[in-house]
Amino acid sequence: MKTTLTPVIPDSPDAVLDVGGRRVRLTNLNKPFWPKEGITKRDLLQYYANVSSYLLPHLRHRAMVMKRYPNGANGGCFFMKRVPEPHPDWLDTCSIEHRSGNVIAFPVIQDLASLLWVVNLGCIDLNPWYAQCDDVHRPDVLHFDLDPGPGVRFAKVVDAALVVREALETLGMPTFVKTTGSSGMHLAVPIARGPLQKEVWTFAKALSRELAAQHPALLTAEYRIADRPRGRVLVDYNQNAWGRTLASIYSVRPKPKATVSTPLAWSEVESGVALTDFRLENVPARLKQLGDLWKPLLGPRGRVRLERFL
Repeated sequence: MKTTLTPVIPDSPDAVLDVGGRRVRLTNLNKPFWPKEGITKRDLLQYYANVSSYLLPHLRHRAMVMKRYPNGANGGCFFMKRVPEPHPDWLDTCSIEHRSGNVIAFPVIQDLASLLWVVNLGCIDLNPWYAQCDDVHRPDVLHFDLDPGPGVRFAKVVDAALVVREALETLGMPTFVKTTGSSGMHLAVPIARGPLQKEVWTFAKALSRELAAQHPALLTAEYRIADRPRGRVLVDYNQNAWGRTLASIYSVRPKPKATVSTPLAWSEVESGVALTDFRLENVPARLKQLGDLWKPLLGPRGRVRLERFL
């Protein structure tokens, strides 16, 4: 892996950094973003700078939906799709036409400068599209979002992840897992671009419903909250719908202890993990030790041709 010099975020209220020849203005660096933990906006920016060489390959060429927390993890948030004005002239954008006919220019995180610029807007976690900008209708990843219902312990999410992995691997699909950093787990299958987003969604829906029927005490695929049985883990296939996003790999989440959405080895899942094992303060060291466990999702090899199952 090519190494680059990681910038140090200055110990000042505001700063202008030269990042790869691009000037990035950073503001309100002393603002507490996790007051109880003593974590500031500066700490968040420094974390993303530290993990950027692992994170950026998963963000490039994808539209980014901005979820902004201007007052930190305990403050309110709002979603923003269209890149705000003014913005740097070096920032790449991805223009996507929606069903309404409205064309929205999303920011694209191509490099460290654009990453720091977006995080400085108060984006604690990062929410990229599943499809790349050259064809926003054909994703290259199939997702399963395992979301525990009220009162469901994380150990049950682990059981659900193992059930979904077994089903996918029976179909010959390599399956990667990470914590959401919030309450559940994300499973991902690298797919060859070809099927439309609706077709990917249809496959995910069918498999999720079949698994819920086979494991009714553990899983549900009922999307309507009012109809969802209690004590189950939702296999959320709807996250594969067009325009939906999930928190990306290595995203810090606006949760206590600044937990991070972190890739896991399946051996770790089998032996048992906790969401709070992976935090802003320790994930950079884990990455240096283990590298990017989701790196195989980036390459052309091993991608599933989902057309065989449609």
